[in-house]
Amino acid sequence: MNPDALRGHMDALLLSVLEREPLHGYAIIEALQERSAGALSVPTGTVYPALRRLERTGSLASEWATVGGRRRRTYRLTDAGRRQLEAERSAWREFAGVIGSVLRPDLGPGVRPAG
Repeated sequence: MNPDALRGHMDALLLSVLEREPLHGYAIIEALQERSAGALSVPTGTVYPALRRLERTGSLASEWATVGGRRRRTYRLTDAGRRQLEAERSAWREFAGVIGSVLRPDLGPGVRPAG
C-alpha cells in the first residue's frame, strides 16, 4: 500500500488498534499488519512519533512495563482517546462515502451509496 495513502489516517489506525488492549510499540506495528492482512507495513519511524504526539494530546497514556525480560513502553487509550477514535470513525465514514460516490460512475449526481 502506498505510504502516502496513510497520511491523515495514522491517528485513527493507532487508536483503533489500542482500543482492545494496551500494547507496546512493536506489538502495535504487528497488530496493524495483522488486521490489514499484511497490507500495512508501517515503519517504526512513523509509529513512535505518532504515539508520542497522541500521548502529548492526552489521547494515549503510557507506562513502562517488563515484557519477556525487556522494558517496553506500553500505550493505552484514554477516555479522550476513545472520544477521538469515535470522531475519527465518523469522519472516515463521511470521507469514504463522498470519495465512493465520486469513484462510482454508476451513481447519478448527488446520489450517495447506501450504507
